[in-house]
Amino acid sequence: MSDTLLPLLDLRDFNDSGAPTRARFITRLREAARGAGFFYLRGHGLSEAEMVEVFRQSRAFFALPRAAKLALAMAQSPHFRGYTAAGDEITRGARDWREQLDIGAERAPLPEAGAAEAWRRLQGPNQWPAGLPALRPCLLQWQDRLSRIGQQLLRALGLALEQPEAHLAAAFEDAPVQHLKIIRYPGRASAASDQGVGAHKDGGCLTLLLQDRQGGLQVQQPDDGRWLDVPPLPGSLVVNLGEVLEILSGGFLRATVHRVVSPPPGADRLSLAFFLGPRLDAQLPALPLPPHLAALARGVERDPLNPLIAHAGRNFLKGRLRSHPEVAQAFYADVLKLTPG
Repeated sequence: MSDTLLPLLDLRDFNDSGAPTRARFITRLREAARGAGFFYLRGHGLSEAEMVEVFRQSRAFFALPRAAKLALAMAQSPHFRGYTAAGDEITRGARDWREQLDIGAERAPLPEAGAAEAWRRLQGPNQWPAGLPALRPCLLQWQDRLSRIGQQLLRALGLALEQPEAHLAAAFEDAPVQHLKIIRYPGRASAASDQGVGAHKDGGCLTLLLQDRQGGLQVQQPDDGRWLDVPPLPGSLVVNLGEVLEILSGGFLRATVHRVVSPPPGADRLSLAFFLGPRLDAQLPALPLPPHLAALARGVERDPLNPLIAHAGRNFLKGRLRSHPEVAQAFYADVLKLTPG
């Protein structure tokens, strides 16, 4: 346990050839995933040099002139890729005070689809700054490395839910959703809103987060609603569960509400959030849990502001449309007509 009360797991224990060590990891993972829904992960295989470089490249991007960043505005991408200035993303109806660059897997766009299959528009190319040629290979390599770590965790989670090891990972074969945000949270005066990003659940399956030295991430405790700080732990990733795992497990696992509080004036916070999700076309039926686990399932949480959809692409699109209204109006007007409000 860390001094923040969040579990600290070592992925090397899962990859250990000794059955008792592996079994202990799976048990601890099940407890962490069902309890806090957040945990620190070390032993992931990422080197300090890799972490330093990805932060260096991210800082170089945010140091670009404003005009160079706005040239990559997400508002011109139907795939929700590109730059978002501070205040232009919305969570729970309020503006987030962070700037970010969103990228995903470099894949060709899918054939044009109507409103019923608008989730197909999510796939497509990224936008990159011409003046930073090293950024693209750095971020795509980071995304690939995090995908492999996520796949290992999915196998472990499958075993934690007493499924065949490859069963949970099957929906992630071929073309999983890979979504990376490099994020900068500017400092804010104490009189201003402290919403770096508002309270929310992540829409994918797994989130793997690398933080710099500045804190701000907080997790809401489900029993009493208190907020628990999740400070940076050098050399570790923060992992949390998304809505997909809540759906698949029938609520045995539950995505946890979290937020980021803005840094104080004169400081900023840099983080890299990677979201791993199933293929866009994946339907998400509940896993056949054994009776003793199914009896502990709490059911999928019903939130009228955030209905969970048992289709990967539609569930992901739901969150994107709500967070980025400019993209929604420009490229998804037909969908908005079908889902007023």
